[in-house]
Amino acid sequence: MMQIVSTLPTSQRILPLLPFPPSSFHFSFPFNFIPSSSSSSTIHFRTNVTATQGNVVVVHNEKETGIGIGRGFIDIGYLSNVHGLQGEICVKPTTDFPQLRFSTPGTRWLRQNVLGEETIQEVELEQGRHHPAHNNWILKFKGIDTVDQAKMLTGSTLLVTEDERPELEEGEFYTHDLVGMKVFLKESGELVGTVIGVFNSGANDLLQISLDSSFGILDKSGRSRSEEVEASGQLVLVPFVEAIVPDVDTKRREMHITPPKGLLEINLRFDERSKKERRQLEWKERKKFQKRLIAAKKKLGEIEQQHVFHGLRYGEKEQRSLLSEQIVGVNTKLLQEALQGLQQSTKRWNAAELVSASEAKLISSMQISSKYSLHGNGDNILQEKGLKLMSEGKMAIVLLLNEKENQGCICDPDIVENEATDTLLLPLQKLLSDHGNFVKDEDREVVPLILVSSAQQIESLRKLFTNNNNFAFDSEKVWFLEEEKLPVVSNLPEGQNKYKILMKSPWEILESPVGSGGFISLFSKHSIADNLINLGVEYVEICSPSERVAGGNSLLLGLVDSREANVGVQISPSVADPEKSFDMIFSMDFLKKLLKQSNKLQFDAIPKSNSFVEKIDKDWVTVTSSIPNSYELSCSIYSSLNACLLEKVCVVRE
Repeated sequence: MMQIVSTLPTSQRILPLLPFPPSSFHFSFPFNFIPSSSSSSTIHFRTNVTATQGNVVVVHNEKETGIGIGRGFIDIGYLSNVHGLQGEICVKPTTDFPQLRFSTPGTRWLRQNVLGEETIQEVELEQGRHHPAHNNWILKFKGIDTVDQAKMLTGSTLLVTEDERPELEEGEFYTHDLVGMKVFLKESGELVGTVIGVFNSGANDLLQISLDSSFGILDKSGRSRSEEVEASGQLVLVPFVEAIVPDVDTKRREMHITPPKGLLEINLRFDERSKKERRQLEWKERKKFQKRLIAAKKKLGEIEQQHVFHGLRYGEKEQRSLLSEQIVGVNTKLLQEALQGLQQSTKRWNAAELVSASEAKLISSMQISSKYSLHGNGDNILQEKGLKLMSEGKMAIVLLLNEKENQGCICDPDIVENEATDTLLLPLQKLLSDHGNFVKDEDREVVPLILVSSAQQIESLRKLFTNNNNFAFDSEKVWFLEEEKLPVVSNLPEGQNKYKILMKSPWEILESPVGSGGFISLFSKHSIADNLINLGVEYVEICSPSERVAGGNSLLLGLVDSREANVGVQISPSVADPEKSFDMIFSMDFLKKLLKQSNKLQFDAIPKSNSFVEKIDKDWVTVTSSIPNSYELSCSIYSSLNACLLEKVCVVRE
């Protein structure tokens, strides 16, 4: 679902509407349920329809019907399940105008897919009310008065006609109006390409532009492309903000852009292979994906999670593809370890346990004054030792920008938008630019940096680094990783050992971030440890950046190296929650051991209230609860201490 982006001085707003090209349909008599209304009419068409792009259908009738010639439809919601005994039905909104769409009586339309054939039928909305606890709406249609009648509508898509779109204010656009526009460089008038899609990146909308074959763009290395290399069809993303897209002419169907230097070249590589070679490669990739999907389904079947596959039998191609991608993306090994760990009782390490252990002389520790600067230029032997190791490229830094740990320290949505960079990452930009509180500029070239963030932030992070010359880091030594997630599972009664994966929709697994301990799995998945070893790295610092913790803790590094420890931890009594603001250093030897013994990690089952769907008989039913009804699987970085001997742990306490 595309969402409305708030109007800001430097941003334009996009409202959801995706186009369908005109198509012709074959009609036959309707066979599905029709509400008892004399004014209702039904269009029935077969599945060989060619209009399959987006969520709007433009119907060109072969003969006049009750709907009219050339009318288009807009998807506004999904009828999920029955509510009560009076024929009411719940709808999950896919619109930015729920009050208008669901509380105003009048004509609506239903799209259903029954036995491989699709129908669109008219219904009359009598009333609707919001259900805030379940984040959906409860609707009553004319002629639908019983549970059985309402059940026949579940799984349908609720539509309104295209001519019912709300009027937009100046500076607002529907995606329907943007897709297909020609894009020109404002300064030279050169044709860049055509807008083929609009995506929301969290901070602002992105225009997906297919380059024109005549456009003289450079490749990623800065070289001009050869005449033999085809530019047509290459895709680039451009932020839809006024600073970059100052002119949009909806009447002429064109826009003018002023992209910063290098923006169009980011991540763009021209493919010099022939079309035949590219098709062969695409075919191989599809076959490879199918093998991965089969393997993933087998693993999920082994742990009795076959219900996840139900959605593959329903829905449109895009929905089934989404579910397939998610099934392949489930880390079944980590999921099994997490679920098995819930049954075991092991010691749960945390900051308080470390303090107690250090006071009992079970681990090596040193006390420093709270006024002592960990990143200053004090004449401290350990600190100088740590600085020397960093200058030699012996330590890599991992910044965890995870949802569970970050607490908004790096991503503050209240910051006013800035034209130069992604507004949600301004605090991170400040941190990396603060020379007194981070790795010195002259050392950054040799220090590898790994950033772990949510999927929504990855591209923004890449752009932030590109626009700031990688903050003096070597671009070949910077990794951007998407945080590890695991499915949310059912909260079953005591005595049962089976945890059922929950579904957010028939085509989407309900997931939550694993937490700081998830970086271990990421290192294994992306072979990060092997790359660091090849670079000569001996230590890895993992921290959740905040005002107090910035990375590059030379004192802690010096202490770990001098004591020949495997793990070093910085603890401050001023930190309210050390689980979410931490600074730890692992030796590379210990990290390699941990990658082989990931079952040592301790997972917690966090009780949460989550709305989910499940298939009961032939119906998809939404399940909600005001009390915890599910477990979110979480792993703290402190659980890694289960794999380390106490004498190999050292602590710095303020």
